[in-house]
Amino acid sequence: MLARAARRAGDGSPGLALWTTFRAMTPSGDTSSPARPHVGRTGRATPGHGLPEPSPHADGTATARRGRLPSLFIAGQPKSGTTALYEMLREHPQIFMPDRKEPRFFCGELLHRDPPRPGGTPKTLEEYMTWFEDARPDQIVGEASPWYLWSPTAAARIAAVVPDARIVVSLREPASLVRSLHMEWVQLYVETETDLRRAVSLEADRRAGRNVPKRTYWPQLLQYAEHAKYVEQLGHLEAEFPHEQLLVLIYDDFRRDNEGTLDRVLRFIGVDPGVPLPVKDANPSVRVRSARMHELIHALSVGHGPVSHGAKAALKAVTPRALRRRALFATQKRLVWAPPLPPDEPFMAELRSRFKPDVVALSEHLGRDLVALWGYDRVD
Repeated sequence: MLARAARRAGDGSPGLALWTTFRAMTPSGDTSSPARPHVGRTGRATPGHGLPEPSPHADGTATARRGRLPSLFIAGQPKSGTTALYEMLREHPQIFMPDRKEPRFFCGELLHRDPPRPGGTPKTLEEYMTWFEDARPDQIVGEASPWYLWSPTAAARIAAVVPDARIVVSLREPASLVRSLHMEWVQLYVETETDLRRAVSLEADRRAGRNVPKRTYWPQLLQYAEHAKYVEQLGHLEAEFPHEQLLVLIYDDFRRDNEGTLDRVLRFIGVDPGVPLPVKDANPSVRVRSARMHELIHALSVGHGPVSHGAKAALKAVTPRALRRRALFATQKRLVWAPPLPPDEPFMAELRSRFKPDVVALSEHLGRDLVALWGYDRVD
């Protein structure tokens, strides 16, 4: 893969090629100069997609030597079986997936303010490659960052570095997706409005910068209808990668025939589909039953405000980090989280009416009747 990057840059040295390639792009978050447009496989220029640069040696070579670059990406969508797929694939002996899910390295829109997590989020190419340094030479290396599909720039960023990448995405009926995303956003402190109808009604205000949660990490993800623009999202990938490098799954198929869908994925990747793998169901949706308790635990976790900052400092002084994390998680699980309530069916019907044009467009795009599969033939 590095050799291919070298050929793109016009030099035989992989390190120098990577340095030259990334030098031509605006570093993430730097708006002082426009990045050189990336020309996708269709010949159309795509917007600047600057990536963090590898650190150069004095001789011009890059320090990005440790680890490897992945060639397999589970790119989306969240709440659509991507965690279960990641967990199953990492059990296959011919595939290496890192212990940590979602490096999000190519999704520059989310890197400016990332939620705190063990090990952090890679900000440079060197840091990203170290996620895969334990892979054996005979293994296919992959990662799962389900926000790559949502991102308008991630496809071009990946193609610039790994043009032969294989991309897997899973699509879910959009109204149920939005409902699950909302519950997860509340759980992860991205959203503070616990009522889905009210949260969706705030989209216009939030586009104008009003009613944005004070401490949200990713305010741009609170535009709920944007997550249903499947054809537009697939278009970003299709502009960069040929058809044979893309696999589009439907979440319903994954739920109905887990083993059959997994077999299809393994054949697409090019590994032995006969290896028995455990069937898994991961990352279930939960409801936050007490927003006030949820916020209190978050404040203790990250130290918001003088009181919680002092409490966190006191806890750190007497309690190991791993024990603190386990205790906070146990408290959340026992006092804060609960099984989801039944959906608000009248509002779900409103969402489906709103999303029907997107589902019709996706059906035509994929050549599959998702209108009937998802029940949109009964939506006015």
